[in-house]
Amino acid sequence: MVWAIITAVIIYLVWLVVSPVISPIILALAVAYVTYPMHKRISLNLGQKKAAFLLTAVIAVLSFLFLLGFVLWINDVKYQIVRYMEISFNWIQSVTVSSEKINEVLTAITDGVQSRIESYITSYTYSIPKLALEIFVMLFVYYGAIVNAEEIGRELYNLLPPQRKEFGIRLIEAARYTLDTLLKSWLALSVLKGFATALGFWAFGIAPTSGAIALGALTAFVELLPLLGGWLIWIPGGVYLIHSSHYVLAFLFAVYSIVFISPLPDFVLAPKMTLRRRGLNALVSLLGIFGGLWAFGLVGIIIGPVSLGLLATVIEEWKKAMES
Repeated sequence: MVWAIITAVIIYLVWLVVSPVISPIILALAVAYVTYPMHKRISLNLGQKKAAFLLTAVIAVLSFLFLLGFVLWINDVKYQIVRYMEISFNWIQSVTVSSEKINEVLTAITDGVQSRIESYITSYTYSIPKLALEIFVMLFVYYGAIVNAEEIGRELYNLLPPQRKEFGIRLIEAARYTLDTLLKSWLALSVLKGFATALGFWAFGIAPTSGAIALGALTAFVELLPLLGGWLIWIPGGVYLIHSSHYVLAFLFAVYSIVFISPLPDFVLAPKMTLRRRGLNALVSLLGIFGGLWAFGLVGIIIGPVSLGLLATVIEEWKKAMES
């Protein structure tokens, strides 16, 4: 009992220390997991530590550019997202169906969802010094994780209790499968499409820089959801160009969007990212992404689906125990 109390106190103190920087730690571990195969290939020529330093330097440069863009455009991007969502929800409410009661229900739902999301976005604030500190923590943890990845993996398996080692291995494999599905295929493809969307809307003059970034973020988000895709974002951009009588630009933009946003990447890139098609089912992805995002912020996109994947493994183990 005494050792249990001491252990609980230590865990509580550690949580108090780690909780303020838990988001950059999780992000660092996720990036390390994705880039570890690249690190292994580079290590063959440069050595383990030099390869890790090179990758950390690249991520540091990208993080600095992100911080610069965050300072310049965050407020405009927030309000552009809200404006685009207002336009979308207003269009949904304008859709009429034969039943007046269905219309009333549709309006009530869209009003509730719109107000909740808009209040969440507009109330989102961030301290630049805190963000800079979190980036520093992320880089430090990333370097340590990528250099010591093999040792961390061995220690993780060694910590498994011998009497339940098989169950522990299944939990680790479930987490790895979900991470592969989410990070190496689903999320990676969504981010690439979001970047292509922002570049397209900016290059074709459809939206200003902040608006293009907002549309890129929306594309990356809708790509994570079942049955939706980047076509939901770029088609209105093409319609806007047509209404502005820029027919040649509209055609070129449509070709660009089909090739780089949707649907061509789903046929060309998705099969190469093999886990994308047989990855998370619709219910798990919807609950995991939305619930995780609401509970933990942006890192909840990772925490939510992983936790649900682990829960599914625990339920399967429980069913086997009950059957035996």
